[in-house]
This record gives sequence, C-alpha cells and structure tokens, in this order.
Amino acid sequence: MNEENIDGTNGCSKVRTGTQNEAALLALMEKTGYNMVQENGQRKFGGPPPGWEGPPPPRGCEVFVGKIPRDMYEDELVPVFERAGKIYEFRLMMEFSGENRGYAFVMYTTKEEAQLAIRILNNYEIRPGKFIGVCVSLDNCRLFIGAIPKEKKKEEILDEMKKVTEGVVDVIVYPSATDKTKNRGFAFVEYESHRAAAMARRKLIPGTFQLWGHTIQVDWADPEKEVDEETMQRVKVLYVRNLMISTTEETIKAEFNKFKPGAVERVKKLRDYAFVHFFNREDAVAAMSVMNGKCIDGASIEVTLAKPVNKENTWRPHLNGQISPNSENLIVFANKEESHPKTLGKPPTLPARLNGQHSPSPPEIERCTYPFFPGTKLTPISMYSLKSNHFNSAVMHLDYYCNKNNWAPPEYYLYSTTSQDGKVLLVYKIVIPAIANGSQSYFMPDKLCTTLEDAKELAAQFTLLHLDREHNLFSLDLYRRIWRK
Repeated sequence: MNEENIDGTNGCSKVRTGTQNEAALLALMEKTGYNMVQENGQRKFGGPPPGWEGPPPPRGCEVFVGKIPRDMYEDELVPVFERAGKIYEFRLMMEFSGENRGYAFVMYTTKEEAQLAIRILNNYEIRPGKFIGVCVSLDNCRLFIGAIPKEKKKEEILDEMKKVTEGVVDVIVYPSATDKTKNRGFAFVEYESHRAAAMARRKLIPGTFQLWGHTIQVDWADPEKEVDEETMQRVKVLYVRNLMISTTEETIKAEFNKFKPGAVERVKKLRDYAFVHFFNREDAVAAMSVMNGKCIDGASIEVTLAKPVNKENTWRPHLNGQISPNSENLIVFANKEESHPKTLGKPPTLPARLNGQHSPSPPEIERCTYPFFPGTKLTPISMYSLKSNHFNSAVMHLDYYCNKNNWAPPEYYLYSTTSQDGKVLLVYKIVIPAIANGSQSYFMPDKLCTTLEDAKELAAQFTLLHLDREHNLFSLDLYRRIWRK
C-alpha cells in the first residue's frame, strides 16, 4: 500500500495513510463478509460472495469501470456500485506503487443489475469534477482474420483454422457483394473461450504465419453491441443482409409485403444489405421468421431484428481483446456490419453518385498490409487519382470529394475553450467555399475534443454527414460514427 493517499470521500482532501487504507479495507471485508485477494496486478473482492452456490453469473453480468481516481479504493467504490445490485466480484486493477490503474471490472449476479449499473453510474460524478465511465464488459472470443484467398469456402477455412489453432468453434464468412461464390477476403473465427482466442492470436499475430501461401492479418474482432432485452422488445425494423447489389428497394418492399400487404412502412438499402421498417412490431417478427433464408433475385438472404443504438455515450476501453473506450454516437440503427472490416460484417456503403455529384460516403474498405520487397518499383501518383476506397480518414474523404466535385478544398478554423477542470477543449469549424452561400455557410460539430487530430476528424465526419442531408442523398436510416473522447 502507499504510505500516503488522498481520501476524496464527500469532496474531502485529507491525507490518508497506508494504515488507514488497510483499516478501511478490513472494515469493508468485515461488514460485507467478502474475501479480498491481490494477484496478477489486480485485487479481487468477492468472487464468489458469501453463501454463493452454483456457477458464476452468465456472460453479460460484468461491467467495465473507467476513469477511476487513482487514489480511490474498494471501501469507497463498492458502496457506490452496490446501489445497482448484489456484487459477485469486484476487480480493481493495481499498480506496483499501490495506486489503482484507473479502471476496474464489476460482476453482478444478474444481467439486469449490470444494465442498471450502466444506466445510473455511467458519467457518475464519483468525486467533485471526476466522472467515471461504465459500460458492459464482455470477454472477446472472436478473431478477425484478413487477407484470406477469396475463393476459399467456409468449410476450408474452418478446417485450416482447426489445424493451426486450438479451441475453434465456428468460422463466420460473408460472401462478396459482387460475386456470391467468393468470400470478402476476411473471416471471423469463434473460439471456445477468451483464453483460446488469445492463445491463437499470439500464435498468428507475428505476421509471418501463412495460410494457403498468403500472409494473413490477425486482430481481435470488435464485439457486437449488446442491447438490453427491454429495448429489443420494441424494435420493429429488420436487418436484411446478403442481398444482390442489383436488388432494388421496391423489390425488397414487395417481397416483405407478400405475407401481409401494407405491413412495410419503408425500406432503406445500402449496397447488399437493407433495413426494412414495419408499422407494427408483430408484423416485423412474423416477417423475420417467414423471410429468413428466402431467395430474392437468386440470393439467399439473412434476416434479423435490427439493433437500436443507445444514443447515450458508450464508454469502452481496449484491454486485451475486451470491449474498450470510445464514445460512439450512431444514428438510428447499428447492425452487425460497421465501418471497419474487423467488425462482424462489412462496411456499410452508399451509392457512388447521386444528383450528378459524388457522394461523400466511403465504399467498402479493404484494410490490409502487404510485404514491401527490396527492388519493388514505385510510381509517384496524386491522391486524387485514387479511388475513394483508398481512404479511411474522414479528413481525407472530405478533401477527396471536394476535389472530385471541382470544389475548392475545405477550410478549417480552430476554436478552443476551457473545461471546468482546466482542460483545453478544441473544435473545428469547416467552410466549404463552393457551397458557403447556400443554406448552411459552415459546419461545426456539437462536441469538443482534447486533441487536435480528434477535433479535425470529428469535424470532417460531421461535415460529411450534413452534406449527405444537405443534398437529400439519404434518409435518416443512414448512420455514421461520430468519435469523441
């Protein structure tokens, strides 16, 4: 333990000695009956709690807690998190110095208690001016494998992964949007446990491992977003994937209306997947069971309920393949396929040209690295001679589309303010000279960032989204990631 720590309870700032820390923790253990042990850089409180019988709580009962003051310990934290329900185990990550590492994991006895903790304690002011972040924590059992030969079938990939790694449960492979006989060049491998996935990643990650003579890319797959059961019970939108690119929204609407004419409100199709909106949830659920696996224009479709996105900030940190910190604000609906290949599915894409102009929405992105051999011939080129799928940054996309539409480059104007705790916060205003005299003269996001790079990227993303709306390119079913600190 540290000899000196600050006790910030109720906003106090008195020095607390190591002996006082120990006494406070002993008092907590005596009061609750929980055991406490420190091992492998973490201190475990409970796990199981007194009188617990049976297996540990199921997946989805644990939350991640971030931005904890480094001089705060279980005697202060446990009472706060007990407000949401019975704690099965509290794991506080510790430094050798005796301070905590700023984050912890709290496992409750039920999923409902974990969800309640997220609702009432995310952005909770744990000390004056100190706000913690709370989100669901799930062990990741899935790896992203990139640069796979596109002619390989699911069975071949599954057999090969079972040969080179242990604990493989399943392989998820998506057909190409343009050729349903080929895969998209990547797959998701599901393992029996997080440990098995971690061991496989360790074996495959060096970059020298090859499958079928190809050097593969390996990383953690981004976990699917968890949506509470109560929210899912209100969903009346279906997510339809594996459509032909040529299939129209009118065709989809007609097919889904067959089981009950007039049930479909509207359809929004993006490349080879679509969102089908129903007037009533009961019709959506019935259509899902009827249409899943059916063929439309020769393609066998997959139909699931679309997952609504919590419009509150989600805060999740990247820790050893577990869900990790980013604040995301997605519009309307997310699905299994997001804007990075490591997510379960493909990047959403939108039409390349509308109303005679290039749309500012990126097509499918393949993000891979290849060996650079000595003597390889290089040719100087202009970035504007590339296709839009060579860009991943919103800043680059905005510059690219301004150029493609013969507009002057976007102009960035930087502004700052100071937060209550003294941090300098930044935001960019973007002016597109070619449309500055239109209905909107500039674009500025409603979020502030702590770094220059994040502020510029956020402003570019915000501008791209509003350009879509300004030119009536897409409906509100379009969603975008808006990253912020």
